[in-house]
Amino acid sequence: MTVLPDDGLTLAAEFPDATHEQWQRLVEGVLRKSGKEVSGAAAEDALSTTLEDGLRTRPLYTARDAAPDPGLPGFAPYVRGGRPEGNTAGGWDVRQRHTALTENAVLADLENGGTSLWLVLGEGGIPVDGLGRALEGVYLDLAPVVLDAGRDTGQAADALLRLCAEKGVAAEAVRGNLGGDPLGYEARTGTPLDFAPYAALAARCAEQYPGLRALTVDALPYHEAGGSAAQELGASLATGVAYLRELTEAGLGVEQAAGQLEFRYAATADQFLTVAKLRAARRLWARVAEVCGAPGAQVQHVVTSPVMMARRDPWVNMLRTTVATLAAGVGGADSVTVLPFDHALGLPDAFARRIARNTSTILIEESHLARVIDPAGGSWYVEQLTDQLAQAAWEFFRTVERDGGQAAVLRSGRLRTDLATTWAERSKKLAKRREPITGVSEFPLLAEKPVEREPAPEPPSGGLPRVRRDEAYEELRARSDAHLAATGARPRVFLATIGPAAAYTARATFAANLFQAGGIEPVTEGAFEDSCATEAVLCSSDALYAERAEQAAESLRAAGARHVFLAGRGEYAGIDSYVFAGCDAIDVLSATLDRMGVS
Repeated sequence: MTVLPDDGLTLAAEFPDATHEQWQRLVEGVLRKSGKEVSGAAAEDALSTTLEDGLRTRPLYTARDAAPDPGLPGFAPYVRGGRPEGNTAGGWDVRQRHTALTENAVLADLENGGTSLWLVLGEGGIPVDGLGRALEGVYLDLAPVVLDAGRDTGQAADALLRLCAEKGVAAEAVRGNLGGDPLGYEARTGTPLDFAPYAALAARCAEQYPGLRALTVDALPYHEAGGSAAQELGASLATGVAYLRELTEAGLGVEQAAGQLEFRYAATADQFLTVAKLRAARRLWARVAEVCGAPGAQVQHVVTSPVMMARRDPWVNMLRTTVATLAAGVGGADSVTVLPFDHALGLPDAFARRIARNTSTILIEESHLARVIDPAGGSWYVEQLTDQLAQAAWEFFRTVERDGGQAAVLRSGRLRTDLATTWAERSKKLAKRREPITGVSEFPLLAEKPVEREPAPEPPSGGLPRVRRDEAYEELRARSDAHLAATGARPRVFLATIGPAAAYTARATFAANLFQAGGIEPVTEGAFEDSCATEAVLCSSDALYAERAEQAAESLRAAGARHVFLAGRGEYAGIDSYVFAGCDAIDVLSATLDRMGVS
């Protein structure tokens, strides 16, 4: 008789463990049914996915997938967090962003879950002389303030420190960040700034305000220009190194200089990549700090990605920002800013700001996300992804340093070219819907009433572009909206179904979603003659296409169809073009609107 271990879970314990090789053989069998004859490691590779930066995710990770030792939280290389306790003492800092003087908005944020403020001043934000009004009623010894004032940083910093003094806040009680970021401003505008005033601010903070930082290393300009995670990390490292050089040359010690920096990164709805990005960022900066002789953890402010925010069906943005915030918390962010769901439409209303605040509150207080210091620690997938991303980002950083540093690659145009190349590749995936956008390229709702907001101040521009995932589809939808306003109806396409519902439903649903993504209304009822459409799509199974597609196309032509699509692939007489999973939706939809005279 076999004696089983008394672990309380003895069901099937007498059976041997499955091996990796056994799993691979099962994968081979599945792939063989789909026509792929591969074996061993090649079978596993066939199920792997290639990401940006040459990263590759595999279908299965086991203990064999070793990664460098991440250490312990609060100790180098800080992969597992910059502080021993992580965010368990009370969650991350909930940092709310404001770009306009909206009545009661600042106090409402602080009274309802916000713990710090991020104020955009000067160009594209609150006038610098309005800082006092913006902070009226705020206890500046309790609520840290982060400034973002571009070329007006010096003036804004003086205004904030003067306000603190007037309110009787002791110098050691002032907390936050003055937001100096000359290279970030140059990336946004193409205008270089003298670093000397920023060095003076850093020296002033180091000497008089121990809880205040002077500089932000903002990676958002590179993310918003279409950069990959590795490019975002590499550019931030190069910027941080440039600031360390400038500060030490201005007379600050290395540790003082490093203590003046806070890093800002984007969190996307790709939660695992975001988690890995924040962990890799701390590891990489720890290496830089070690080489410079100033070991210490990177301070991270994470912002939900503006690139992922859609203008159509903006309510879905709530889901995107929730996933991104979860990833930021799991990744160990010190501060998190959740952009309101209507961020892409203009100034957020009170409801949108409330939902943004409560996103962090629910994850901290109800989901208990902050109770564990490093929730992702030990995940073979996350540890591997962190290592791969760190290697790719370090290589990009080295190329920037080789080419003269961050300022040099900005001014030479090399960085712009690198980011544009990455975005062009990603744009192809968006156009082919390989990277879906729910509510925009997938499951759009044409009848939805647009969400309108007061316009937000125009941000500084003239440097790197700002891109959005939805931009190509938004252009198509705008054409449809203009047509609707001018004629009272949207452009239409008739879905001509063949055979029983079981034969055509899948492809009819596919075609309806595809054309609605371009603002083209699908008509499924009645005859083509009654549809007010000029084009039609045949929808059915391959078997029925072989029997009836050519005849159906001929009938549609006789009824007045100027262009006949077929949902699927093949070669049939009378068919002008084919739509299928993986086709270039932007090209198809743009050409269709052109033929329909929708400008």
